[in-house]
Amino acid sequence: LTNYDKVGLYIDQNGRESQSFHKSDDVQRNYFRTARADKVAGLNKRSTAALPSRKELVESLKSGGEYDVLVIGGGATGAGVALDAQTRGLKTALVELDDFSSGTSSRSTKLIHGGVRYLQSAILKADREQFRMVQEALFERANLLEIAPHLSGPLPILLPIFRLWQVPYYWIGIKAYDIVSGKRILRNSFFISKAKALERFPMLKSDSLKGALIYYDGTFNDARMNLTIVLTAIRHGAKCVNHVKAERLLKDREGKICGAHVKDMISGNEWDIKAKAVVNATGPSTDSVRLMADPTVKPICTPSSGVHIVLPGYYSPTKTGLLDPDTSDGRVLFLLPWERMTIAGTTDAPSEVTLSPTPKNSDVEFILQQRDVAVHRRCGHIYPKLFLYVVVMLRALGQDFVH
Repeated sequence: LTNYDKVGLYIDQNGRESQSFHKSDDVQRNYFRTARADKVAGLNKRSTAALPSRKELVESLKSGGEYDVLVIGGGATGAGVALDAQTRGLKTALVELDDFSSGTSSRSTKLIHGGVRYLQSAILKADREQFRMVQEALFERANLLEIAPHLSGPLPILLPIFRLWQVPYYWIGIKAYDIVSGKRILRNSFFISKAKALERFPMLKSDSLKGALIYYDGTFNDARMNLTIVLTAIRHGAKCVNHVKAERLLKDREGKICGAHVKDMISGNEWDIKAKAVVNATGPSTDSVRLMADPTVKPICTPSSGVHIVLPGYYSPTKTGLLDPDTSDGRVLFLLPWERMTIAGTTDAPSEVTLSPTPKNSDVEFILQQRDVAVHRRCGHIYPKLFLYVVVMLRALGQDFVH
């Protein structure tokens, strides 16, 4: 698919490409940009009738009809695939083992960002692919803020500076981030004095503080966004059902995958869903679905856990976040306002695939004991009793990203 532009690609039953799609000139492109609304306006006509109930959707899936696409997984990726496929005229079904956005897609840092750290790495290592990824992410950030302003918005993030040499170093990096954003930049970054930094972020530690840089990224409600995409796909005609497990994949006489045998985890009923194509969008569980297709296949994903702790709201202002770009082990750490509370994280550690991941004490301690986060804490640290709860997400890292 990397040889085609974002308008899309549809292969008919005879293997011919639809005339409405064409190859991209840049055949090396690995990241897709969202098509602008005018390119797919004819496909975006949706019904004004009431949304079907879960019972009605289940009955539709049991009808025995064949779908063009069956998506396994109802997180951000699966929901996006279902909406994209359905609005391109493909008959689409989606099944989710748990609730929509119940896993990784609801446990993010709530940021829509291109990745300041990725840009730094791209520049220092002259990595063209990573640079392109940042470009694409910033393009999509602007799209998301534009199409869902009720679920997203710009957020100023403060980067504290404690050494004079950091001023030009971070300033150049943040300005590069602005430049890569192009015309769709949220707001230009700027430098503020120590006094202004303490005024913006009262809990900021003043010892050795030289000032701070302010740059802008996006923040969003990940779970609501995921659910909105699912409901939009359903509105367009997709059959998306939660609490339905894909027990095994179906194959035809030639060994080609042609659907899945599923089980309703609420009623216990089981049935087959026939489909011309099956999309594996199960995130950290990707390899488990691949094993259904081929028991001899080698794993391609390495699960990784990320821990966030939720602190009382007074640890950050309601409209400003904080980035620590240089923690004790080289990770970045965010303190961000969220629903009148503060999210601190995240970590990155190898993990086992489980539906209910639990935090490791070492990950929680890493966040709690970071003195370089530059937030004033009682006796130099945050008492464990002060944090409200811990959120753990599982990521699926491809082999190319595992070092």
